[in-house]
Amino acid sequence: MLRALLLTFCVVAIAHAELCKPDAQNAFKVRISIKTALGDNAYAWDASEEYLFKAMVAFAMRRYSSKSTTQISNVLLCNVTDRVSFWFVVTDSSKNVTTVPGSEVEAAIRMNRNRINSAFLLSDKTLQFLKITSTLSPPVEPSTPAWLIVFGVVLCLIVAGIVFLVVSGIQNRKKKNKDSAERENLEEKVEVTVTVENGIPCEALDLKAGHINGVFAADDERFTSL
Repeated sequence: MLRALLLTFCVVAIAHAELCKPDAQNAFKVRISIKTALGDNAYAWDASEEYLFKAMVAFAMRRYSSKSTTQISNVLLCNVTDRVSFWFVVTDSSKNVTTVPGSEVEAAIRMNRNRINSAFLLSDKTLQFLKITSTLSPPVEPSTPAWLIVFGVVLCLIVAGIVFLVVSGIQNRKKKNKDSAERENLEEKVEVTVTVENGIPCEALDLKAGHINGVFAADDERFTSL
């Protein structure tokens, strides 16, 4: 009886070794970067962490399919390295000598990727399933609606345009007033120039105020007194 049990155990161990190996059918490679993710708070990857990983994969398989009866013992790990990389397969719980199709395992992992990452305090970049594409995080909705942002930008442009027009109008008006004042000052300014005619210096007449000839002024005074 004991020999039969030992023989069965050896057969199962050999079968498991054949099922879980690099690049085997339905096998997936995992690479974990704990130091990169957590820095000084990084934890050691040991047998307890491996047990947690198996439990999370079994949980993902059960959650993916209500008919699944996957146990922790159905998740096999192999080729574990110190840099924390390994391969794993999920065996069929009913036969235990065949693996679950890789498409089902991939779908289960993708469906529960966030739960698995959270269990190890990691992300898609630091807990990598090399044959399984990363899940897309939901788009982040801005706290401010897009239409409100556009409205604010348009309103700012309108206000800026109004201010520019007002300032330009004031500056143009000041410039016109200044030019008008200078023109009036030039018109009111009396320029007295001395010209020479026939060798005799003569003053230019001021056409507005006129000019009184002294000779005739004396005659006018003499005749007026009569």
